[in-house]
Amino acid sequence: MVSKAWKIIPRPLLETILNNHGQHHRVPQPLIIHGPRGVGKTTLILDRILGEWNKGPHLTGYVDFAQSIKDHHPNFDGSFPWYSWSSCELPSLSSCQTQLENCLESMAHKGIKLGTISSHQIFTTLNKWHGINTALRRILNQNASKIAISSKVSSSGLWDRAVFALSARFNASEIDGVLDFEEKGKSLSIDEASYFKEAIVALRLAKEVIKMQQKWRANAIADLNRSGRFSRSLANSCTDWPCLLLELLSQAAEIGHFQPKLVINNVEILRNAMLTDDSTVCGSMYHDSLIWRIIALGANERCLPVILVTSDSYYSYQAFMDFGFPDIFVSRETFGWTPQEAKMHMVTDYFTHAEWMVIDDVLGPNPRHLFEVYVLKQSNYYQKLMDDGASTFEDIVDAYLAYLQVTVVNPSMDKALSILQKFAIDARSGKILEHRLHFGAPWRHPPSSKDPTKCKEWAKIQLMDFVQSLVNAEFGVNYLADCSLEILDDPAAVALVEVGLLYAQRDPSFFRPISKGIQRCLARWLVQERMQLSYQNLLQYLWQRIIRGRSYRHLMLQVGYDKY
Repeated sequence: MVSKAWKIIPRPLLETILNNHGQHHRVPQPLIIHGPRGVGKTTLILDRILGEWNKGPHLTGYVDFAQSIKDHHPNFDGSFPWYSWSSCELPSLSSCQTQLENCLESMAHKGIKLGTISSHQIFTTLNKWHGINTALRRILNQNASKIAISSKVSSSGLWDRAVFALSARFNASEIDGVLDFEEKGKSLSIDEASYFKEAIVALRLAKEVIKMQQKWRANAIADLNRSGRFSRSLANSCTDWPCLLLELLSQAAEIGHFQPKLVINNVEILRNAMLTDDSTVCGSMYHDSLIWRIIALGANERCLPVILVTSDSYYSYQAFMDFGFPDIFVSRETFGWTPQEAKMHMVTDYFTHAEWMVIDDVLGPNPRHLFEVYVLKQSNYYQKLMDDGASTFEDIVDAYLAYLQVTVVNPSMDKALSILQKFAIDARSGKILEHRLHFGAPWRHPPSSKDPTKCKEWAKIQLMDFVQSLVNAEFGVNYLADCSLEILDDPAAVALVEVGLLYAQRDPSFFRPISKGIQRCLARWLVQERMQLSYQNLLQYLWQRIIRGRSYRHLMLQVGYDKY
């Protein structure tokens, strides 16, 4: 077969849904695109959506929080990992915060250049949520104002004075660069140029006011981080600036003139980002505050379209419940292609019919699996082996499975083991809620000793027991069946979802491996671990299976349902 370049295949239904959502200048709800890894969510956004959403009146800010993880990002010759981002070296929260704020600021500058965001609008929006008089007085004092300011001066009067004082401090050429005056300065009148410059300075003044108010809360935020408590007001103070920009952009949105949108990819990284200093609250609190305020803005006044893209199954069901109710977001769950769709796109162009039968049986129609196998097939090494008759296509697929086993599944299972060991330690110290250790739970009796070897053995037996129960349930477990939610208490299930090997989908509500290839690797891991058990550990494993073993067959996948 002649080598053919890989092409991006359209997804008409999903693209139509996204385009219909994005055509509105303001919407009542944010939209979440979620699904297992490798089904083409990022490819759809970057190669099919973003180009159209930056034409004419449309302006789309794109924030990818994974961009700072250089070992696993395409911008740095890496590739997105198959496992969860929590297994990688996560970026600092301050870098994620800066990335989001820079994107929104650049969008606000575009709005100012179009004349839709003015100094008065910035003042009105800021004054609506913040008491700004004290901050403005201090900023005026910092600018060496020798004229005493009367206490009777209104907020708008203080604002005008502060804008004037700040404009004198900033470099005029810097402001001209932001507004591109070098290109269009000749076509603007003096009044128009002054109007734009005033709006730019006003935006910077608003940022200074918010940052100053945040500094006043620095000790309280540091104490909050040390104590691990929760404070909605302190969390909101850390998201004041991006939320103010979102509100300004939403107010400025106008059909046919200025239609801003925001796409946040890998939003789960923000939730797990590392806190490196006490300048802000922890990542989970910052993440929750930001999303809460986006929801509130949409519900109360309408917000610009915000699209969250994620492979974390937390956003398929649990996030909806944590933020209020099952329909608080617009949910769009994608699983890539069905086997029939994948066959239609792949056979004859990239694989022969015989090759496709092997792929469909072993790996399934996951688009990323298909791309990686195709690249492996086109490599010079395998081309030479196949030409010489020393290798077959089945050998290529087997080598790819071995790659997944060694680089993805085995490290992720080691990570899951460490999570289970931590669960055992927490259970022994009384940190686990009693309802999770209910009577009859297979994980109810972690080792009472502090011996790390026994703790690791217990964790491995628990993980093997869970994988065996998945095999018995044919890797399809309905976690909402009978409204029991019992599997959500299982630490082994939680661990495998956390490391990214299992995906808890929304509709239908099934736990399942992220692909058929990963499912096969999980079965291989179980067989390998059983073969390596000592005689004593084998007896413990058999005791666990017979006496306390998990059984989720009553929550099995519906007959005939196959969405790999």
